[in-house]
Amino acid sequence: MLYIILVGFVAGILARFLSPGPNNPSGFILTTALGIVGAFVATWIGQAIGHYGPNQGAGFITATIGALLVLFIWNRLVARGVISDPGNR
Repeated sequence: MLYIILVGFVAGILARFLSPGPNNPSGFILTTALGIVGAFVATWIGQAIGHYGPNQGAGFITATIGALLVLFIWNRLVARGVISDPGNR
């Protein structure tokens, strides 16, 4: 669990760096949450397709890909107005 959180934090920072834009979640807490959710998504998908065992977590690259996926979904939700952009308050 701690491993997923640490890898997720670094993956969130890298995902924000790779995908800059006006709709990115800003701030330390949202970046950390983005990466952690991305790591959990990558772990869940990896375990569902049999790439990881029940006690294995996502690696750094797949966690970054998961964070990019979460960031893409975030950007689509902001663009459609489903959620508000915390940077434009």
